[in-house]
Amino acid sequence: MRLWPVMAALLSHWWRRPFQLLTLVAGLALSTALWSGVQAINAEARASYARAAATLGQGNQSRLEAAIGVIAQSDYITLRRAGWLVSPVIEGTLGRGETMVRLVGIEVLTAPDTGLRPEGGTSDLAAFLHPAGRIFANAQTAKRLTSRDLPPVIVDDSIAPGLAVTDIGVAQRLLQREGQITRLILSPDQPLGRPPLAEIAPDLVLKLPEAQTDIARLTDSFHLNLTAFGFLAFAVGLFIVHAAIGLAFEQRRPVFRTLRALGVPALALMGLLAGELLILALVSGGIGVVIGYGIAAALLPDVAATLRGLYGASVSGTLSLHPSWWVAGVLIAVLGTIAAASLSLWRVWRLPLLAAAQPRAWARASERGLIVQSGSGAALLFAALLTGVFGEGLIAGFALLGAFMLGAVLLLPLVLQGVLAIGQRCARGPLAQWFWADTRQQVPGLSLALMALLLALAANIGVGTMVSSFRLTFTAWLDQRLAAELYLTARDQPEADRLAAWLAPRVDAVLPIASVPLTLLGAPGEVYGMINHATYRDNWPLLDATADVWDALAAGRGVLVNEQLARRKDIAVGDTIDLTADWQAQVTGVFSDYGNPMGQVLTSMEQLTTRFPETRRLRFAVRIDPARVPDLREALTTDFGLPADGMVNQAAIKAFSLNVFERTFSVTAALNVLTLGVAGFAILTSLLTLSAMRLPQLAPVWALGVTRKSLARVELLRACLLAVITMVAALPVGLMLAWVLLAIVNVAAFGWRLPMHIFPSDWLVLGLLALIAAVIASALPVWRLMRVPPAELLKVFANER
Repeated sequence: MRLWPVMAALLSHWWRRPFQLLTLVAGLALSTALWSGVQAINAEARASYARAAATLGQGNQSRLEAAIGVIAQSDYITLRRAGWLVSPVIEGTLGRGETMVRLVGIEVLTAPDTGLRPEGGTSDLAAFLHPAGRIFANAQTAKRLTSRDLPPVIVDDSIAPGLAVTDIGVAQRLLQREGQITRLILSPDQPLGRPPLAEIAPDLVLKLPEAQTDIARLTDSFHLNLTAFGFLAFAVGLFIVHAAIGLAFEQRRPVFRTLRALGVPALALMGLLAGELLILALVSGGIGVVIGYGIAAALLPDVAATLRGLYGASVSGTLSLHPSWWVAGVLIAVLGTIAAASLSLWRVWRLPLLAAAQPRAWARASERGLIVQSGSGAALLFAALLTGVFGEGLIAGFALLGAFMLGAVLLLPLVLQGVLAIGQRCARGPLAQWFWADTRQQVPGLSLALMALLLALAANIGVGTMVSSFRLTFTAWLDQRLAAELYLTARDQPEADRLAAWLAPRVDAVLPIASVPLTLLGAPGEVYGMINHATYRDNWPLLDATADVWDALAAGRGVLVNEQLARRKDIAVGDTIDLTADWQAQVTGVFSDYGNPMGQVLTSMEQLTTRFPETRRLRFAVRIDPARVPDLREALTTDFGLPADGMVNQAAIKAFSLNVFERTFSVTAALNVLTLGVAGFAILTSLLTLSAMRLPQLAPVWALGVTRKSLARVELLRACLLAVITMVAALPVGLMLAWVLLAIVNVAAFGWRLPMHIFPSDWLVLGLLALIAAVIASALPVWRLMRVPPAELLKVFANER
């Protein structure tokens, strides 16, 4: 049997219906674009993490760290004299906000092969050891290093984004941390017979490579959230593909019947249909990956700002080409096409030889599919309930979301049929009854598009509620945490002492801010000191506390822990925790600490300085009448000599924090808009495809005296009615989505739980957008109906339908 004529007969359908082909390709390309765009962003971020880890030697090198605070330079000298092959590294931050750069100083002559040593290209050893100092950074980072106080910058594109490398002496001077070392990198080849670490440097701890907590692991939750939203957008696009393939198969029923009657085996027919779909998937997937690249390039700067602001992770703001996500994008397009076409292929395979040409036989198959679909939806909702009751962790949270969302979407046609049946029973007059009955008849053809709209609306409601709740809570939290009017940073401890004395008679209160890095219950964290002042008693945001929390803190009888540490280690008020080998403290309160991935403990300033006498107090929070802040800033600059970058007022910190917040959720907001647009496109394509098939239902009504203009208004009303019902159905689904995001996913991903707030005004705006989308989608079919010639309507009665 020659297959080419068979294939030509199948492909002739697309030649005769080019718009339907465009719908299929566009739907698959759009869904692939949203998915591959997210994967491109994730791939670029992870590539940046890998480059940073390689540059800092964190991927394959052991290191020594101080158990408390930083390493003294004397410890390094002692280890080298004892035969330990170690190389010092100091790390800190230059600049503020968008100009922030991570500065790493190394001792180039002893550094092992960690990616920091300049070898060839623009980085050579002589330049690195220049007496005046040199800083090495890639071109993008070099643009941020414009201060006159810095040494010359040499561009070296082998260095990770957001990172600058220099000699350790230069770095200590720039960071104002003379004599301090952040960590010591161990050479892989250590001499035998060297004394044990416990004898010569008992305050240092050996960290093996596999025991480290790196940026990639820290940001996994963020990327998992992005992936989930990308997959949601992909699922919405697949509804278009599923609808287009289903309608194309239904329209080709006579072709299937003829080919089978001519002797084409069912297996050969299925193979040719699968090959046709594979070709379309490959073409659409390629187009989608190209579009996804553009989406990723547009969104990547906001993602980079988010990761830098929330996690301190440096990610390049430009997109590189990675074959992995190109291949993944095309592969997901092929798999999505298989998933979307499987039901239609199964129906062709199972129907008898001539039944495929009988509309009622195909309709019965669709009815059976609706029963199975509704049963599957109910089963998924039950599975979501079980996951919520017994599941734990981030994966369980997303599994709950997936099962619930998919279950609700699958039940939508049943809900639509029920609401329309009630409307039909309540209708009065023949035209009204026909309207409701005809709308019920259109549900199977429009169900996939409406399911896509439900998914998009629910995602917008859920994510919008989460973001708005976060914004409201975060703004109130900033007002509590940033109660002081001005924040100052001295350059060294003597200047800090002089600054405190200078400020005392000029302001209402000077509140020192000091912290010590510490391993808290097995994970990196910080211990902050706090003085006993009304600013903290009146404003500090406590989630749970004892009645005498502040008195106990001031007396050194208790500590406060942040919500992240409390949830991670299951700590409750009243528990006793081990902070160091000789420091056990009772937890007297838990405070909210949004945006901080690490554990944090608050103790009294006296307790902190007693246990860690090397702690430097360079930062101060200043309480003063807000109207006097400009005069104080001027006096600090002219009279005291404090540089401008050492002063930050409350408004500037809030503005920066809120800017980071807005950019954090700009990606999900963009995905929501794109998803809603794809859903609107799904409605448009379904209405356009069904418009030609609707003439047999509309012609008798027209023949009874209803004008084409009136029929057009009815069609527009039908689209708006279905959009409104879908919007109402999306409300509980979206609110449930928001609750799961806030109470389960956010807690598992970030360690804090946010209160859920309701924003009905946002629902009205979203409902209006859904109506606008329905009107726009139905505009072209309605316009076609108004202009259809009467002769076309009369032909219906002459045809055998």
